[in-house]
Amino acid sequence: MRASGILMPVFSLPGPFGIGTLGKEAFAFVDFLAEAKQAFWQILPIGPTGYGDSPYQSFSAFAGNPYFIDYRLLASDGWLTADEIPAERPVGPIDYGALYNERPVVLKKAADRLLASPSPAYEAFCREHSFWLEDYALFMAVKAAQGQAGLADWPNALRCREPEAIAAAKAELAGSIDYYKAVQFFFYTQWSALKAYANAKGIRLVGDIPIYVSPDSSDLWTHPELFQTDGTMHLTQVAGCPPDAFAADGQLWGNPLYDWPVHKATGFAWWKQRMKYATSIYDVVRIDHFRGFESYYCIPAGDKTAANGHWEKGPDRDFIHAMHEALGEGSIIAEDLGYLTPEVKAMLSASGYPGMKIMQFAFDSRESGNYLPHTYHRNSVVYTGTHDNVTTEGWRINASAEDVAYACRYLRCKPEELTEAMICACLASVSDMAIIPLADWLHLGSEARINTPSTQGTNWQWRLSTPLPEGLSAHIAGLTALYERVA
Repeated sequence: MRASGILMPVFSLPGPFGIGTLGKEAFAFVDFLAEAKQAFWQILPIGPTGYGDSPYQSFSAFAGNPYFIDYRLLASDGWLTADEIPAERPVGPIDYGALYNERPVVLKKAADRLLASPSPAYEAFCREHSFWLEDYALFMAVKAAQGQAGLADWPNALRCREPEAIAAAKAELAGSIDYYKAVQFFFYTQWSALKAYANAKGIRLVGDIPIYVSPDSSDLWTHPELFQTDGTMHLTQVAGCPPDAFAADGQLWGNPLYDWPVHKATGFAWWKQRMKYATSIYDVVRIDHFRGFESYYCIPAGDKTAANGHWEKGPDRDFIHAMHEALGEGSIIAEDLGYLTPEVKAMLSASGYPGMKIMQFAFDSRESGNYLPHTYHRNSVVYTGTHDNVTTEGWRINASAEDVAYACRYLRCKPEELTEAMICACLASVSDMAIIPLADWLHLGSEARINTPSTQGTNWQWRLSTPLPEGLSAHIAGLTALYERVA
């Protein structure tokens, strides 16, 4: 089925409380997608954000982000009173510091009401999600008690989960543990309602999961045997990418690397559980850095750049077979960007999953891969750009004159028409799925960039600050029909 969708992070929606919410603005965006004849809404990871406010550095591979909880929905469910809802803020770049200070105060009031008389729905939620919820809540409670220190800086007894220390923490922090469980109940109650509404409108949600977990996460803390550590919860090697034309020193992500022989010995049980969960809360799952399953870049822990890393062999087909056993062969998008060897391409082919094509890369002289549209195959997902790219309008303005001229020759357009021409080239391509970032439909410039890899300071802050233009949904619907992508 040829179809199309829009990439728009939840946090970029124009919610009234400093960040996008799961409330009426999200429902209104679903309505917009339906009017525009779109079949997919792709988002970024929805986990609680950690270091650098990045959704790819989350405290849990399973938890939801408390920042997205809509206060108004809590009030309508009786968990908050009207006067406890903070005043609405003007929509602008996300102020994570303000969210960090405000959210726990408000959510604590709602959690106290819930916990004073736990509802059957809450108790059922805790039972259903017990395989991750208890560990996550304890992790967050200990982290709060440690002044929000990272896992690596916790006292040895807690970091290494000595039984007496864990038992004492559970007893001393029982109230805090219950709070974090209640907040997850609020999140997933609202998330489930949004997903049901989207599905009823014919919109499928495309989720995004990082291949790696955070070094400051309940996942590492509760399952250190699954990662490359020294036995005392200290990492021995960390993840990243080698130097290339975009980053002279490479990218030092710092995430724990998996101990793949241990995963294989368990039949990849943790990954099966993770993917089954992801495919239950999303309709389609994009796995970030999919090539890392064939081989992964390994950097000595403590290094300041990625320059001294090396490649190690990953689980390859064993992992693919395990995923097919658990999930069948659909509902996955493989983010296969970056350095691709014949072995990576063979693994992707064996998986049956669609890979990604980036239109901007087709005309970027720094990009060695072949992303020209006439080379695409059907089993692929094409984008003008992703959250890690500048907007297409920003690319047009900032790319070299030679690259822009090449794109215009190829797409038969004038420079000022380039963004729309790239969008149309995506929709016209043979790729089964085309996903266009909303910022590109709006022809926004570099100010709407979501993330610049290997940098810190202004990432993950962009929000849609103005109403969508009248007629935009009809324009999108018209092009979607023209290129026969109406589901």
